[in-house]
Amino acid sequence: MAVNTGAIAVLIICFFVMIFLRFPIAYSVALSAILCLLYQGKDLSVVCQQMVKGISSFSLMAVPFFITMGVLMGSGGISEKLLNLADACVGWMTGGLAMVNIVASYFFGGISGSASADTASLGSLEIPMMVDRGYDVDFSTAVTISSSVEGMLVPPSHNMVIYATTAGGLSVGSLFLAGYLPGAVLAGSLMVGSYIISKKRNYPKGNPFSIRHFLKELSVSFWALAAILIVVVGVVAGLFTATESAAIAVIYSLLVSVYIYKGLDWKGVWKSLEDCIDTLSIVLILISTSNVFGYCLTTLHVPDLFASAIHGISENPIIIALLLNLILLILGCIMDMAPIILISTPILLPIATSIGLDPVQYGIIVILNCGIGLLTPPVGGVLFIGSAIAKRPMEKIVIATLPFYGMMLVALLLITFVPNISLFIPKLFGYVSTAPGVIGMLAGA
Repeated sequence: MAVNTGAIAVLIICFFVMIFLRFPIAYSVALSAILCLLYQGKDLSVVCQQMVKGISSFSLMAVPFFITMGVLMGSGGISEKLLNLADACVGWMTGGLAMVNIVASYFFGGISGSASADTASLGSLEIPMMVDRGYDVDFSTAVTISSSVEGMLVPPSHNMVIYATTAGGLSVGSLFLAGYLPGAVLAGSLMVGSYIISKKRNYPKGNPFSIRHFLKELSVSFWALAAILIVVVGVVAGLFTATESAAIAVIYSLLVSVYIYKGLDWKGVWKSLEDCIDTLSIVLILISTSNVFGYCLTTLHVPDLFASAIHGISENPIIIALLLNLILLILGCIMDMAPIILISTPILLPIATSIGLDPVQYGIIVILNCGIGLLTPPVGGVLFIGSAIAKRPMEKIVIATLPFYGMMLVALLLITFVPNISLFIPKLFGYVSTAPGVIGMLAGA
């Protein structure tokens, strides 16, 4: 295997230099790839070919539909209804509003699939509500931004579609099913942390649990939650492809938002569609330019070199799994989610499968790592949104979030080393995994 060290250096160094100079990520990816190709003396027509190839995928057509569905439902007046449902479920506990915040994010994640949308939509309601009830503003914000990460694990998530495509046509339905238990594990770990802090600070409980009140709120929220059933059940049962189910869910979301919840009028619908186009243009540019970057990585054999380097550090599957998580966490501090998935998956997925991680399980690990990255400076988009909503300095929010970082890392380790957290539900629906898991690989050795 011939190694062009100079071209690799040009590609990697130019990319990270532009990242630290705060170039837009799409420009960093594209320009570093172009400079690498120029260094090798290759025809730049490759750039156009690979960009078109990157977005010429039927499964990627689901991405704009899921984004549109999330924006319509998020703007359609469902946030308050999901908050009320969460309150009916867990508001009676110590630190009740913190628990409500976490559970509401689990529900809302199934609607929006976006941590940013969760924080912006629910946070504007939850943070003032918690402060009015005597909760510390920094704690309230920390709970809000931490729980928003659940939204990327609970399907439908357009990031899962991006990962499935990048991983070589992995089953989107299996990824959707795989997200429920990890999302619940993350929610449970955050609730434990919130309970301990609430107990120490004597935060109040809500109203006692009432099954009648719960059923009432469930009936109100049913129309919003049914959108998840359309997507997940439709895909898993084989009634629709992911793209078809997403398109149907967009029409359903439009009808629910305009005619049932009446949170949107037609003027608001057009404004929501403008927001969708803005988001989608960014996502598609990233996918197309990242495909050029990935082409350079592949032709330069960087995945093979990286795998050799990782295995050179240790052959122990546990150490390698921890290294993979560390790499993803570091990338999350300096890059946004989509580029991490697009760039790192071709490099790291073969290493992950070599130590017994199933591609579906690894996808959940990637998404959770990227979600944690959204809460970390200097590029934590969700951290910035939470700070802006609460009108608090970012460093204060980071300090308040430290216990929740710890709880999220506990959830990450459980998901990494207990495969059935991710794979139990997919296996129930016929997904066959031959991966032994990290611990299984170690035992086999």
